[in-house]
Formats: sequence, structure tokens, C-alpha cells
Amino acid sequence: MKHFIRNAAAVGLLGLAAPGLAQTQGVSDTEVVIGSVNDLSGIFAAVGVPATKGANLFFDKINAGGGVHGRQIRYVVEDNGYQMPRAMQGYNKLLNRDKVFAMLQSLGTPMNLAGFKLLDPKGIPNVAPLTAARQMLQEPMRNKFTSFSTYFDQARVGVTYLAGEFGGTEVCTMYLPTDFGTEILEGTKAGVEEAGLTFAAETTHKPDETDFVGSLGKLNEAGCDIVTIALGVRQAITVVGTAKKMGLTDMKFLGTSASFLTVVAQVPGGVTDGFYAAASWQDLWARADEPAPKAFIEEYRAAHGEDPAGFAMLGYSAAKMMVMALEAAGPDLTHDSFIAAMESLDYTDDLVGNDIDYGPDDHQGADAVYVSVVENGGWKKVHETQ
Repeated sequence: MKHFIRNAAAVGLLGLAAPGLAQTQGVSDTEVVIGSVNDLSGIFAAVGVPATKGANLFFDKINAGGGVHGRQIRYVVEDNGYQMPRAMQGYNKLLNRDKVFAMLQSLGTPMNLAGFKLLDPKGIPNVAPLTAARQMLQEPMRNKFTSFSTYFDQARVGVTYLAGEFGGTEVCTMYLPTDFGTEILEGTKAGVEEAGLTFAAETTHKPDETDFVGSLGKLNEAGCDIVTIALGVRQAITVVGTAKKMGLTDMKFLGTSASFLTVVAQVPGGVTDGFYAAASWQDLWARADEPAPKAFIEEYRAAHGEDPAGFAMLGYSAAKMMVMALEAAGPDLTHDSFIAAMESLDYTDDLVGNDIDYGPDDHQGADAVYVSVVENGGWKKVHETQ
């Protein structure tokens, strides 16, 4: 297993030469405070809840072993319910009351973008957000680190794969008219252009919408045979189930990493069988017999008395990456030393099944895209690009 840190000595020296700890928010001799504005009760709670459980599982283990350079990690998570006002309340609390050192796994494209207006002036690092939007690395990029490939590339790769596999020619998109949905729409159109297809139609939806009969009828009239989805988790499930009830069996539905969830695959009755998703990591349960996934599943079961969902794996992995950077930054922790440490990370993450590699000019950890399909209640990988 590849697992090393480039220029570790230089990172340590930078930490030793950095300004005093009194000038670094969220750091004391005994504690470092990490924050998150996540969705624990809204349309993406099926992402945020397991991700938070996974991160806490790893942080608890590190804290029980003495922490990092003698500091305990305090992980403070605020629920945004996938609502902008609640998200901004959470950011304000974390920055001004809790005085967080860094953010980890904050969820939602529009929420992260709004949060940057508060994070950037203070230089607060934003690490592994639970969104794959390209804007997560907007300027100033210095304090921003994403884990995986973008929604744009996931949609692009997924569309070209389905077109090649099934001969589809008419492509459509169902999306939330937000930064999240717009990026998937743009990635879809890029795939259409790349494969010489036709973009036939699009429908926009509200976050609380539950009836998709009319929209699916419109897409059917447009001749859509590939439909990309940028909706909430329950909405994606409802769309696929409704299409089957309407007899639209020739339509191939494609989600991105926002739909690549264990609960989507395990809907009773095979409702989501045949649903595709393009993401930047590999399914946990498809690799449950491999050493790293198997060990994580056993550790999670022992802690929570239940099986982990796929995003619990991502939370655990992101927390591990945060700890690796904190360790590499050295005992004199500052934002500068932490950012240099993040830029030095280069390792294989056997849990998520991907290679993570950062650098001064590269703050996106992985580039791979994996296309999977729901089959018999689980995800099956059918295509990958590196």
C-alpha cells in the first residue's frame, strides 16, 4: 500500500517557523476544533448523517489514543437541513463562537459557496466538502481541498459510457436549479457534445417536490433515452420508481456521487435496479471482503450496532486525511503549516478505493470516475476512468 507524505521535513520546518499558536484560531495546547455545516435532517440527510458518524468514529479512535501532538480533536457539526438560512447560522456559530481551525465535510454546493465568504477572509481551510462542484476550488484556492472528481466530469463520463453501451442518442436532465444542479446539467451537455449526441430536454424541480409524472411524460415525448439526475436522494428514488410504473423501461437514469448511496441501492422490491451513478470512489459493500473495507465494517458495527452506509466510509476516510495533515503539520499548528501539510499528501486510500494526491497547484485529491449500476440490491462497478 502506498502511503507517504512528500517533503515531510519541509512541512515540519514550516510548522516550527510559523507564527505563535496564540494567533491561530481553534488551536490550543490541548485541543484543535474542526467544524462542519452538514445536512442531518434535510433532503441529503442520507449523506450527512452517515458521513458524520464515520468521521466521529475515526476522531474518537484518535482521541482515545492521545490525539494529535497531544491535542484532542473536537468535531462540531451544525445541521443546515439543506436550507441556506440555517447554513449561514451554522457558519457564523462555528467561526465566531466555536472558533474552528478548519472545516471538514460541509454539505451542499450553495451552502459551501456562501460559507466561503466567511471562511476566505480568515484563511480557514475547507477540507473534503460533501459536494463535488467545481466551485469548491474557486479562487482563492489556497485554503480549499476537495477529495474527488467533479460533478461535471462524473456526468460527462457517465453520459458517454451509457451512450456507447446502449446506443442512446437523446439526452435529458432533471435537476434542482441550484449551483449543484447547474453543474450536472453542464457536465451532461459536455458529454453530449463529446459523444455526438442530442440534448433533447430538461426539467427543473423544487427540493420538496414529490410528483414527477408530468416531467417524465415531457421527457418521454422528447424521446429521451438517457436522463441525468441532480435531485435529492428520495427524489431520485421516486423518479426511477415512477418511470418504471409508467412503463418507461427504455430510459437509462444516471446520477452522480450525490446519488451513489447504499440506501438507493437497497430500496425494497428492486425499485432502483438498473439505476446508474458515476462517482469518484468505489462502493463499500461491493468490496466488503477486501481487508480495508472489511476492517471498517467491523469497527463501525462494534461502535454503532448497525451496518455502515457508503457515506460513513467517506466520513471516516476524510477524518483520516485530516489527521494525517495535522500530524504532518507538526506540533506548532498554524493554517500555513496545515495547508503545506495537505499539499504534501500522496497516498492510496484502500478504504474508498482511490489514489489521493495533492500539490501546491493541485487541491483535488483524486481524478478517477467510476460508473456503477444497481443490481440485486447493491452497486456493481461497470466502468472506470483514471
